[in-house]
Amino acid sequence: MAFGVRRVVTGHDANGDSVVVEDRVLTEATSSRAGAQLLPVWGTLKVPGDNSDPVDGAKRAPTDCIESGTICRILRYEPGVAAHVHRSETIDYAVVLSGAIAMELDRETVHLRAGDVLVQRGTRHNWTNPGDDVCVILVVLTAAEPLNLKGHVPTAV
Repeated sequence: MAFGVRRVVTGHDANGDSVVVEDRVLTEATSSRAGAQLLPVWGTLKVPGDNSDPVDGAKRAPTDCIESGTICRILRYEPGVAAHVHRSETIDYAVVLSGAIAMELDRETVHLRAGDVLVQRGTRHNWTNPGDDVCVILVVLTAAEPLNLKGHVPTAV
């Protein structure tokens, strides 16, 4: 099922005054597994970002890992979403906007619901939706140094 989110982007006019440069519904969601959709909202190539860059940040936001910069996206998970264990070299801030979701780690599972905030620090994980309602999550990924645990560097999947 397709979904959309209204995105309002601000900027500056020729006089340097604050203006809205775009106000539209984003509908360019992609899916790489059954029951899950990813909608890019914005991305930057580096931190700090460049507020003078005229490029639409959603067009540069990759769907996977980033080496530098940020990615903002909205994820939509149907009940019974297919498994996809993964890990990236990022620190992620996730806010559950609606519904509920289970995040499976190597040895435990945490259940999150609307209003909960998660800070994901490069751990291997999987999102599952065992409930009856769709879950929508806003996620901001920021580039991070590679994880190093006493000399062991786990691979990203």
